[in-house]
Amino acid sequence: MTYRVLISDPLSEEGIFPLREAADLEVIVDTGLEPAQLLERIKGMDALIVRSQTQVTREVIEAADKLKIIGRAGVGVDNIDLEAATEQGIIVVNAPDGNTNSAAEHTMAMLMSMARKIPQAFHSLRNGNWDRKSYVGVELKGKTLGVIGLGRIGAEVTARAKGQRMEVIAYDPFLTEEKADKMGVAFGTVEDVLRAADFITVHTPLLPETRHLLDKEAFELMKDGVQIINCARGGIIDEQALYDAVVNKKVAGAALDVFEQEPMVDFRLLDLPEIIATPHLGASTVEAQESVAIDVSRDVISFLTEGIVRNSVNLPSVPKEAMAKIEPFFDLAERIGVFLTDLTGHTAQEVQIRYTGELANSEVGPLTRNLIKGLLKRHLGRNVNVVNALYLAEHREIRVQESKSTEMKAYTNLITAEVKTRAGTCKVSATLLNGQGPRIVKVDDYLVDVVPKGHLLFIRHNDRPGVIGRVGTLLGTEDVNIATMQVGRSNEGGDAIMMLSIDKGAGEESLERLRKLDEIVTVQAIDLE
Repeated sequence: MTYRVLISDPLSEEGIFPLREAADLEVIVDTGLEPAQLLERIKGMDALIVRSQTQVTREVIEAADKLKIIGRAGVGVDNIDLEAATEQGIIVVNAPDGNTNSAAEHTMAMLMSMARKIPQAFHSLRNGNWDRKSYVGVELKGKTLGVIGLGRIGAEVTARAKGQRMEVIAYDPFLTEEKADKMGVAFGTVEDVLRAADFITVHTPLLPETRHLLDKEAFELMKDGVQIINCARGGIIDEQALYDAVVNKKVAGAALDVFEQEPMVDFRLLDLPEIIATPHLGASTVEAQESVAIDVSRDVISFLTEGIVRNSVNLPSVPKEAMAKIEPFFDLAERIGVFLTDLTGHTAQEVQIRYTGELANSEVGPLTRNLIKGLLKRHLGRNVNVVNALYLAEHREIRVQESKSTEMKAYTNLITAEVKTRAGTCKVSATLLNGQGPRIVKVDDYLVDVVPKGHLLFIRHNDRPGVIGRVGTLLGTEDVNIATMQVGRSNEGGDAIMMLSIDKGAGEESLERLRKLDEIVTVQAIDLE
């Protein structure tokens, strides 16, 4: 049969060449469509490829009578209604790798331009000045580059910096000392990077945890005369704090391609001669635009002809009968992943997931993806979803094993996940109780009965008289109300645990006070809001 592919935004001919060469594909290029025109044009199409101009709304998706896949030639899918696409069983794919080289090159271009004050010197020369003394730069050779975020782009920047004979110190939540050694970079915490680096470049997603990662306190940790690059996401740097740090001579220069608000509305940063900037050009190369189009074209061909995709960003279709059996466990699986991330306080190196009872007779793959999504989302945010979770885990060398057993003991269905980190292993078992909802029933070797929602505290302590009372008293003085408490111990006077459900999250200062109490071993805050 012949599949019809509509391209509704301008793409290069090189980018769509794979589509034109593929057998049994009819390519229709019709750009600049008004919304009403798109509603008519989408009928009879098997695939739709867009960039950012076309708004693929729920109305468009519901008007499509044959649509099987939507391809976004780029990374962001904000212009596509993912929920509507998923409901209709339509796969959405993007091209997350196509701009890696361009973004890395732009970062290096900004780094070198900043170090040698090239834009400032050009503007002076253009204004008729021949001023060599005011634009003395610094060499990169022998300087230390701090890289925060060592994903695809961060790794490419690192390789290029080493080519400039720079020393590199890096932080990434998935970076281990062994990986760092292989890459020839120093391994450190965020604070280590901030203290050691002459230049600092950020390559993280924008998450609640990374928003204003470089703030006033962060700048205070840095060397005097440090220089900053952000070609990742606006908001990672607190722009007011950066402004103050430049004015106070703490920061000698900054190179920015992204901003907290885009298009820019506050141009005060650009009034500072130490700052250079570009209007979000990291992926703006001919090659990158061709690359993302080629990537998404190949995914569309692969899906239409073989049913296989590489870069899906939504949930693939699952037969209704299979979905009905596992759907009630979706949320629980994700919460197990989040619970384990908070409980361990470290990124996973290995994950073993075991399904026992009636679940062993079901297709549990979607549950595994949901659990891994929960495990990674603290670090990757919206970049991880139930389709790409396993791919992202593999990319970060996290080994995932799945097993089943029809054996039923205390529970009809049970999900058990054990996570190995560099600090050790943690294991959690959870189930759905008839009429009572989700429950965490075991943490390591301790039996508990905990509703996995809201704010929790997991406390390991020595089994001594008065420990529970001291914990309750301290939380009371901090105005933290305990809703429920579970306790367990290995033996009298031995290791013990407390699992507390509290009405609001405990601040870091409260957690530190708890950790200083007699007999307390560890305190972990778990946020399942």
